[in-house]
Amino acid sequence: MGSTTDAPPETERSPGATGAVFTDPPWLVIVWNDPINLMSYVAYVFQKLFGYDREKAVRLMLQVHHGGKAVVSSGPRERAELDVFRLHEHGLWATMQQDAT
Repeated sequence: MGSTTDAPPETERSPGATGAVFTDPPWLVIVWNDPINLMSYVAYVFQKLFGYDREKAVRLMLQVHHGGKAVVSSGPRERAELDVFRLHEHGLWATMQQDAT
């Protein structure tokens, strides 16, 4: 006796489907101003955690200081969660939100 196997059902593609994969908008990591950390320390943390050169780290630190916050990184949710965790480990106030654009 021969064995039979069930073939998977055929699926239809919607008209005009291109096979493109849509991804979620990136997640933004935001550092907020606080009255505790020195500005030099905040710039140092940005250099250490994100590999930013001194100029970029100082520019971001000044955004935090004068504007109250700065976006310091963006990417997939898992990466943003890790960045927020690492910033918290260094005593900085950080949150994340999905990019609205």
